[in-house]
Amino acid sequence: MNLEFIVFIVYLICMVCIGVVFFFRDKDGSEKTYFLGNRKMGAWVAALSAGASDMSAWVLMGLPTAIYNKGLSEVWIAIGLGLGYAISWLVEAPRLRQFSIVAGDSITIPQYLTNRFRSKSYALQVICAIVFLVAYTIYAASSIKACGILFHKVIGIDTLSAMYLAAVIIVSYTFLGGFSAVCWTDFFQGMLMLGAMLLAPIFAVFMIPEVGAEQAALPEHFWSMTSSWKSIVSGLGWGLGYFGMPHIIIRFMSIKSQKDLKKSSVIGITWTVIILVFAAMIGIIGRTHLGLHEDIVNNELVFVNMVRIIFPAIISGLLLSAVLAAAMSTADSQLLAASSAFTNDVYKPIIRKNESTAPELLWNGRLIVLVVAAIALIIATNPEAGSIMGLVSNAWGVFGAAFGPAILLSLFWKRFNMAGCVTGILVGAVVDCLYLIFCSKTGIYELVPGFFVGLIAAIAVALVTPAPSEELNKLFDDAIKYND
Repeated sequence: MNLEFIVFIVYLICMVCIGVVFFFRDKDGSEKTYFLGNRKMGAWVAALSAGASDMSAWVLMGLPTAIYNKGLSEVWIAIGLGLGYAISWLVEAPRLRQFSIVAGDSITIPQYLTNRFRSKSYALQVICAIVFLVAYTIYAASSIKACGILFHKVIGIDTLSAMYLAAVIIVSYTFLGGFSAVCWTDFFQGMLMLGAMLLAPIFAVFMIPEVGAEQAALPEHFWSMTSSWKSIVSGLGWGLGYFGMPHIIIRFMSIKSQKDLKKSSVIGITWTVIILVFAAMIGIIGRTHLGLHEDIVNNELVFVNMVRIIFPAIISGLLLSAVLAAAMSTADSQLLAASSAFTNDVYKPIIRKNESTAPELLWNGRLIVLVVAAIALIIATNPEAGSIMGLVSNAWGVFGAAFGPAILLSLFWKRFNMAGCVTGILVGAVVDCLYLIFCSKTGIYELVPGFFVGLIAAIAVALVTPAPSEELNKLFDDAIKYND
């Protein structure tokens, strides 16, 4: 435990150091530098940062444990995520980068949507910012909670104290270094996650003796991938979330060229598919070799237990740091995305009426990082907050249902307009939330009805309201032709 603790501390210090480096390097930069890295992210950094910001602690704790507990019917989540991620890189990413540049060099998703329709109203930006702040706070809470559980189970530190420590570390480098620090820490964390996911199941097969026949007996449905059509629909539905996940698709906008974007797509898709496949393997091998234990299910610990059984402390400490990496790489991106939405889409145009200075915007963004992190910490420390996987699924559903249809239609449908965009965002978010509250017992993930009802509403309203102006049609054509 002492060696594991030392490895954890060294790892956390390294993350903070990255934030300090970028703080001094970019101290004279603008809000574009802080929130988008000045659109200078290379292929490898952008790709692994996008993947790591997506694959939070749930991919090392929640997903393997879901498969460990319920069987291969939960694999549909991994399949849905793999398909959705690949399509978002291949179809959505190229156009989003082009459109965001042509549409006023937008640096946030709300700003892009407003500029895309040349709107002088700030209603869309305010609506988006509110959704961002609420959903990202919940999402960040899941990551902070994962860090607390890990420290408590592995090292014995009090769970609440561990959550506070994790929050301080994450806020430190996000506060100091902004987007560049977040992307570079995510890059290293993504490599660490990949190594851990590859090593753990391979070594487990050869080094963990199988439990007795009685304990290892599996229910008949464990190996069935088609136990329920609802599990298939819900699992595949997770993939819809990628089209509207701001902290992931913002990476598409940050890549320095279309050539690098193509390279990033290959790297990103490959990394994610490997991670998802091995997450499923960890769940299966954990069940067949460790047997079913209530503590593993309740605390989502199949990966943690497996690593600690196989490896000596110094190596297990390094591999378990991957769980910290997964949690932190997502939380930092969420804090920054929420901060950028409020700073650029509410504070700058509405509160300060475009009279703010660059240093003022930078420090306002840092202040919002602190506020969102504090609220997320309050949620995470609440015993009634729910599981890691539950918190993630709630936030993921709201984002996918609200922004997925609106962003896709803005990129691929010339007839789409501002009225349809606002309607799609509001209807998608409301339907997702209402379905979660009143219809969750149906067994269908709320993102699915939220996404498609929002899509239909956006198209219907766009068709019955005035068509876009010639100026907007020209913007659409220019964006498609844009090439750097």
